[in-house]
Amino acid sequence: MNIESKHATSEALSKVPELTLVFWIIKIMATTLGETGGDAVSMSMEFGYLVSTAIFGFLFIGAVLVQIKAPKFHPVIYWATIVASTTVGTTLADYATRSLGIGYAGGSALLLALLLGSLFVWKRMMGSVAVADVSSPRSELFYWVTIMFSQTLGTALGDWTADTAGLGYLGAAAIFAGLLTIVVVAYFWTKISRTTLFWTAFILTRPLGAVVGDFLDKPLANGGLALSRYSASAILAVFIVALVLLLPHRAAKQSH
Repeated sequence: MNIESKHATSEALSKVPELTLVFWIIKIMATTLGETGGDAVSMSMEFGYLVSTAIFGFLFIGAVLVQIKAPKFHPVIYWATIVASTTVGTTLADYATRSLGIGYAGGSALLLALLLGSLFVWKRMMGSVAVADVSSPRSELFYWVTIMFSQTLGTALGDWTADTAGLGYLGAAAIFAGLLTIVVVAYFWTKISRTTLFWTAFILTRPLGAVVGDFLDKPLANGGLALSRYSASAILAVFIVALVLLLPHRAAKQSH
């Protein structure tokens, strides 16, 4: 391969992973870890939602900067940034819905507006919100801001469905799993925009992970398994690390 063809190959690769079954499995596990890990710091360690958000926000910003600075897609860096986004999403959603007193409905509406606004500005500035086209620092910045809003919205939606709607953790998990199944069906049997389906699935995996995380560590009286947040987080982290290190991960090919 000559220098020009190497350059063309490099230009044709995104800074995000190829969307495979492994991607979605790790994503759901990462969102579950975000819930148990975020609660471990804010509740078990008693740092509170605001301080915990500041801690995880600092880690998230640092991870994003490393991700943007990396010359190419690196699975460890990418998934570390995803986990950081899920933990800050957990504590930020809890702060917005509980400490600010706007409730799950108000918090979900606010976060949905921020998410849609981020996608709108991204589309206007870059011309595409397709994740396969995430290769420049500017598009990466939009990508991670949008992801952070989606992770935060997902936490609020999960709590709203499980608590306010009264479905419980397993009931809420069944709802979101069912919605994800509809997205999968739409992917294979309709011509709906793949970008639209991706962001829909990405958002829905977050509340699914959130309610599964709550099911693992909430008290038995509240419908949970009462597992230690520390042990649940550690087990999830081990599985995620194993999947990231042992399985192949490729960068997505750009659509243009």
